[in-house]
Amino acid sequence: MTSPDHFTPETLDEVRADVFARLARAVKDRRSPMHTPVIATRGIDGAIKARVVVLRAFDAEAVALRFHTDLRAKKIAELNADPHIAFAFYDHQARIQIRAEGTASVHSDDALEEMAWNASLRMSRVCYGVKPAPGAPLDGADDFTLPDDDAAIAAGRAHFSAVLCRIEALEYLFLRHAGHRRSRFTRKADGWSGQWLAP
Repeated sequence: MTSPDHFTPETLDEVRADVFARLARAVKDRRSPMHTPVIATRGIDGAIKARVVVLRAFDAEAVALRFHTDLRAKKIAELNADPHIAFAFYDHQARIQIRAEGTASVHSDDALEEMAWNASLRMSRVCYGVKPAPGAPLDGADDFTLPDDDAAIAAGRAHFSAVLCRIEALEYLFLRHAGHRRSRFTRKADGWSGQWLAP
């Protein structure tokens, strides 16, 4: 990735290309600070909820993000009630923040879920066999179990889901001593529209 000391986006097209490149890299590079964004959803109680997820896919053509989660997790009920979702990515070294807003669809027992499950590492699959369900109250910190054989891990697939997020708006903020650069992009019927913003 180009060093921020040697690259300043001068056009909106350059900004959008940089956003797409950073998101694509974040999927493949586990060391990328953008590999684990914060998402925000509206809770069943109406309050905003935030948590970290692992970015599993970025489709530049559709402009869609994907992460995986347990169907028993509270965010599934939240997204089923209100599919609006927001992402916040930040790269401290590059001094770049990317925000994304869109709508999420939960996929389980379909072709997307199957592809996502089959592409997942064994250590990732283990998480979906945890008992009791994620977020359940425990008497002690270690009062839960994880699957310890292949059959039990495979059974956890019943709890696995892929969440596909169609992005409707993107914001880019580049922090620099010479003056920050901020812009916003919104999805239109005929493509994307960009606008510089005051930082």
